Amino acid sequence: MNEYVKIRQQLKAMLSPSRYEHTLSTQKEAIKLANQNGVNENKASLAALLHDCAKNMDTDEMVEYITMERMRIDEITMLNPSLLHAMAGKVIARYKFGVTDEDILGAIEFHTTGKPNMTKLQKIIFLADVIEETRHYDGVEEIREIAYKDMDKAIVKSLDRIISFILNENKLLHPNTIQARNYLIIRELEK
Repeated sequence: MNEYVKIRQQLKAMLSPSRYEHTLSTQKEAIKLANQNGVNENKASLAALLHDCAKNMDTDEMVEYITMERMRIDEITMLNPSLLHAMAGKVIARYKFGVTDEDILGAIEFHTTGKPNMTKLQKIIFLADVIEETRHYDGVEEIREIAYKDMDKAIVKSLDRIISFILNENKLLHPNTIQARNYLIIRELEK
């Protein structure tokens, strides 16, 4: 647990106070969801702690980290820099915090857009980020309730809300978001 104390101290210096509070709240939610779904609590805790580690960086710095890892930044992400922090966060988690677990790194990378065929850990971090207790938006209570009954349904409900918001803002939808939603709906239809 001492490693988490050190990570929290580093994150407190890297993030705004509200982002740090959100991070701790996401960690708390991720641990609850992990226990509910038979996922390693330590992995969920670490992924949640680091999911927004790049959130307060400027765009150029995030791009520098991403290109250091030779990751490809697609056009939609470049035109919507708020998505960059997930990719940069994966790189920072690997090199600054020494994370080598690919599932944890994937949970950090896809916590904003989702993706088709997410692992349980990736689903947990995606959901914990959108339902943690400091989040207040129309429908959050319903998504929180569903999350503890059926993570896939909660993710679809959350993606529906995200897609609707993006469309209302006349912004670009990331293909991962659409594919994640479609994947989960097709799986449900196949049951």
